[in-house]
Amino acid sequence: MLLDLPPLLRLIGLALLIFAVLQLLVVAILLRVGQLRKKRVPKSGFRVLGDDALSVVEVSGSHLRPYMRGGPLYEDMLEAIRGAEREILFESYIWKEDELGQAFKEALEAKARAGVAVFVSYDTLGNLVVPRSFFRFDSAVHVLAYRAWSRPRDVFLPTRWGRNHRKILVVDRQTAFVGGYNIGATYRDLWRDTHLRIIGPGARDLAFVFADFWNARSDPSQPAIAPPKRPWAPRLRVHRNDRQRMMFPIRSVYVEAIEHAQQRIELTSAYFVPDRSLLAALQRAARRGVDVRVLVPLESNHIVADWLSRTMYEGVLGSGIRIFRYAGAMIHAKTCTIDGVWSTVGTANMDRLSLAGNHEVNVEIFDEEFAAHMSRIFECDLGNAEELSQSAWRSRPLLARAGEAIIWPLRPLV
Repeated sequence: MLLDLPPLLRLIGLALLIFAVLQLLVVAILLRVGQLRKKRVPKSGFRVLGDDALSVVEVSGSHLRPYMRGGPLYEDMLEAIRGAEREILFESYIWKEDELGQAFKEALEAKARAGVAVFVSYDTLGNLVVPRSFFRFDSAVHVLAYRAWSRPRDVFLPTRWGRNHRKILVVDRQTAFVGGYNIGATYRDLWRDTHLRIIGPGARDLAFVFADFWNARSDPSQPAIAPPKRPWAPRLRVHRNDRQRMMFPIRSVYVEAIEHAQQRIELTSAYFVPDRSLLAALQRAARRGVDVRVLVPLESNHIVADWLSRTMYEGVLGSGIRIFRYAGAMIHAKTCTIDGVWSTVGTANMDRLSLAGNHEVNVEIFDEEFAAHMSRIFECDLGNAEELSQSAWRSRPLLARAGEAIIWPLRPLV
């Protein structure tokens, strides 16, 4: 086919073909390295704050408690499930079939058999490697197995490309949990993540998010969920991304908060591949004197995302943004604190998939005491990280530079 084109177009076509082959080769090599990386035994511990350092904070009538360890979080989640009296809404992107996953499944089924209305939603793509038998529940449990593509034509509909990346638990519309933690022993024991518990009227906002998603996408044979009345709480706001409605407020909330920054930005992201506007907002903040600190994994569980992030480091460091790389464990948190006033905790990563693609949910909090907690968490995490200097980055191997140059056009896909 190329032979039928004019010489110049043939040359351009051949160059593009060679470049595409090189991209595939680099991605294949990275994926293989990623497989070998997963076989390593990770360090069995990392620095965290004691429970007494993260006290409960009251914001707009709700009581907020952040978690940076999986053990206490899962214990409190299971306790809330076992104490449910009327309704449980449970949603997880990944739900492993290990002993912890089984504990959650058994607790949910037991409450359903006891007469509690139990609604469970999970993403089928996120659980491809989990045996399908694990997701066979007691008939008393109402289940939504979310598939972004349920019909062949959905492949061609951008509104159907989003995964359900949310992690939500709401019990009796009074106690809610949301954040980065999926369900599994690996996340409990080996990953560093951040989650949030809300007790009070703010939980109804998360119940609404779950009910809205369920009612729009569950099978007609399943019962609908009556959405709760949402509180007006300007200091505690829940924002949800909905791909099918093309609603992406979380990105706008980030941009607005960054544009307000005057002193300091403390951003933690498992996958740092912001789009042009978000990156520009961070760079402008750094150039006007804001101390912008970005904490990312030294090695994440998605090596291609790591390398796509690396393609941005030259411009990031050059603008004065400081990059810290968390070593020894996978840091999966999605948090940000600005000027000791504004904070967000949620499920959305700082990449296009989360901010303009997936179904996500983040909580926005305006409170100095809560922001102080989040800053303490950030400072603790910096104790497990090393700052990347511009001189060290510029001295990286030539082969690494070549790999970055080849794959950088793939950034919009992440």
